Amino acid sequence: MPVHRPGSPRPRRAFLAGALIAVCALVPITPASAAESPDATASATAGTTTTTPVTPTTPARGTARMGMGVAAHDGQDGLPTGTRAAQTEGVDVASYQGNVSWTTLWNSGVRWSYNKASEGTYYTNPYFSQQYTGAYGVGMIRGAYHFATPDTTSGATQANYFVDHGGGWSADGRTLPGTLDIEWNPYGDTCYGKSTSGMVSWIRDFLNQYKARTGRNAVIYTSTTWWSQCTGNYAGFSANPLWIARYASTAGTLPAGWSTYTMWQYTSSGPTVGDHDKFNGALDRVQALAKG
Repeated sequence: MPVHRPGSPRPRRAFLAGALIAVCALVPITPASAAESPDATASATAGTTTTTPVTPTTPARGTARMGMGVAAHDGQDGLPTGTRAAQTEGVDVASYQGNVSWTTLWNSGVRWSYNKASEGTYYTNPYFSQQYTGAYGVGMIRGAYHFATPDTTSGATQANYFVDHGGGWSADGRTLPGTLDIEWNPYGDTCYGKSTSGMVSWIRDFLNQYKARTGRNAVIYTSTTWWSQCTGNYAGFSANPLWIARYASTAGTLPAGWSTYTMWQYTSSGPTVGDHDKFNGALDRVQALAKG
């Protein structure tokens, strides 16, 4: 049986513990600030700053334009060297360039142009009229292009939408056949979720319907790397003029089926509008393509 001895410290210790608890109850406890958190302290100790990674923003539908993904995927490696008299300077424009100074371009030697008319079945260029008629007004030979979105509707449906919204053709000697802009997808999967055979079928569907509506073979704008990846380097569209995209001193290796290009987009940083092109021939060859 325990014996309580006089002078034992046990009651005093109990008293002090109770007093300490009472004092602590009166002191407000606040959460640690971010600077005081273990992670933040560790970062500060290491002399580093923690930042949140920036996620690339997907552009809004309708804002795609010819060559939008070329530099990012294929890079840039110089410009064509020298002046080739056998090639005719051209430009391609979209809504982001707004009202274009066509007189300035004409005076600099530009003789042909393509203007974005439509995208998918949900967008038309609000500047199309100024751009299309403006180029014609200064004497240029002009045409229209359609930015393809094979993941939204069929090729035939988009061909009809294109023709109905500025992409038609007329035998006036000043209107180039429409262009199918088929390239890197700025909105998602590179090949728009299609297999190589599925992509070839979609393109064929567009081209056949465009020809049925206009009587002309549409121009195909693309890059060799995209074409190889997304069509399996299909070689069956050689009847359609090729517009190759490559920002370098030469047009480089062409997609299968074409031994030469008709047009070449060689830069996105040229004077006045940025996107500049070469037609593989003198002005009379541009006129011949327009006449059909």
